[in-house]
Amino acid sequence: MMKEHKIRVAISIGDLNGIGPEVVLKTFEDARMFDFCTPIVFANSKLVSFYKKNSKTKTHVQQIKSLDDIIDGKLNVINVWNESVSINFGKEDSKIGEYAIKSLVAATEALKTGAVDVLVTAPIHKTAVQSKDFKFPGHTDYLNQELEGDSLMFMVTDGLKVGLLTDHVALTDVVKHLTPGVISQKISTIHNSLIKDFGIAKPKIAVLGINPHTGDNGVIGKEDDAVLRPTLEKIKEAGKLVFGPYAADSFFGSNNYKQFDAVVATYHDQGLIPFKTLSFGQGVNFTAGLSHVRTSPDHGTAFEIAGQAKADHSSFAEAVFRAISIFKHRNMHVELTKNPLKKVVIKKTHVKNN
Repeated sequence: MMKEHKIRVAISIGDLNGIGPEVVLKTFEDARMFDFCTPIVFANSKLVSFYKKNSKTKTHVQQIKSLDDIIDGKLNVINVWNESVSINFGKEDSKIGEYAIKSLVAATEALKTGAVDVLVTAPIHKTAVQSKDFKFPGHTDYLNQELEGDSLMFMVTDGLKVGLLTDHVALTDVVKHLTPGVISQKISTIHNSLIKDFGIAKPKIAVLGINPHTGDNGVIGKEDDAVLRPTLEKIKEAGKLVFGPYAADSFFGSNNYKQFDAVVATYHDQGLIPFKTLSFGQGVNFTAGLSHVRTSPDHGTAFEIAGQAKADHSSFAEAVFRAISIFKHRNMHVELTKNPLKKVVIKKTHVKNN
């Protein structure tokens, strides 16, 4: 019988002038990580060796020529490019952005073909990656195009999960994106993710208001009363445990979030500021709603400390663990639901008494 391989984690290297390569190497410097998974970095082996020396890490790195050569117990590196690259730590560089996207595209393709099981992405610089071939505000939108499903940015820790109705959208455009259809679809994605990806049988979801004080009965804004509340009522009628809208300014400070399995914010900063304040370094960005699992750390490229060997890798390590956990939960959910018990009909027989 063929031995099953460990969960294979594809890693896109992120912006080479940032802390991405460093946090990847630091994460897998701890050899115990290889007990949980087998990582594959999509980059260039010589470049990874340069970062290993620069960050003074002792990670076991193995160059592989193809995905058929993956080795357990080592940080596998497959060359996505062969040319040398000039590194300038802390600098925004569109050429470096091209390599970040080459890595992402190759890792995503491996995910789509089943050569790897999950994807963990190191941070990219959103300006540096823009080109005629890549016009996405971030990973989430690109993966939404490449994978099946409808993506949703879901920031998660064990004690707090925050989903967004809108993510990388300018504040002036938020309200026009908040249609009943979008609200229903996003909350449905969160609800399904809590069940399938986190094993929560009957999720309780809180929704934050759009305007300050949820509009104060129309004094500050009409969107909460005109759009959000009626939509939430319909979602409740369909059987989901959805509550709100709640005033966002006091919701987290009062610890009200602890009463729910997830919190839905209407726009980026409304959700991410409290999330990162409460869990920075331990949080994970999970792209819910897609056919494959993708996670990333809750921080950016951190140009200000790049190349100084002092980046904290804890969030990247959490992203790896979370991807593995979600992958296992999904498989378990499939196993539990693919063969539901069939009803057995027992025919009654009548026996004549002699």
